[in-house]
Amino acid sequence: MMDAPSDGFLWVKALHIIAVVCWFAALFYLPRLYVYHAMSNDAVNHRQFEVMERKLYRGIMWPAMVATLITAHFLVDWGDATRHYHEALWFYIKVGLVGLLVIYHLVCGYYRKKLIEDPHCKSHKFWRMFNELPTIILVVVVLLVVIKPQF
Repeated sequence: MMDAPSDGFLWVKALHIIAVVCWFAALFYLPRLYVYHAMSNDAVNHRQFEVMERKLYRGIMWPAMVATLITAHFLVDWGDATRHYHEALWFYIKVGLVGLLVIYHLVCGYYRKKLIEDPHCKSHKFWRMFNELPTIILVVVVLLVVIKPQF
């Protein structure tokens, strides 16, 4: 029979879930702002979107991503979980998908700067498609974590 997780582990797990939710909220919303930014046609709106995008990216997305990655590290390295995770293929697939999310996050930052230079560098249709990637990754990661398939 497994021992109950310690209070510290549960606190870190709760913080991890909060950080993941905040990070995904920002990952979903920032490209949505890009849709509206690309559709706007006046300088006042462009400046407003630039401010909103900057505050979301720097003020929420970055801290949430960093908190997600730090708490994940502690959860994986906590006690017997290390052996369990390091033996499971689903875990490595999940880590790879999180790596893709980090790249997506950085690409969002790149595009944020491109939109400042040229608000119409991409069409609103591109941004709508671009916005779907984190949703797909979220679904796969949740299924991997909950089901823990044995490949």
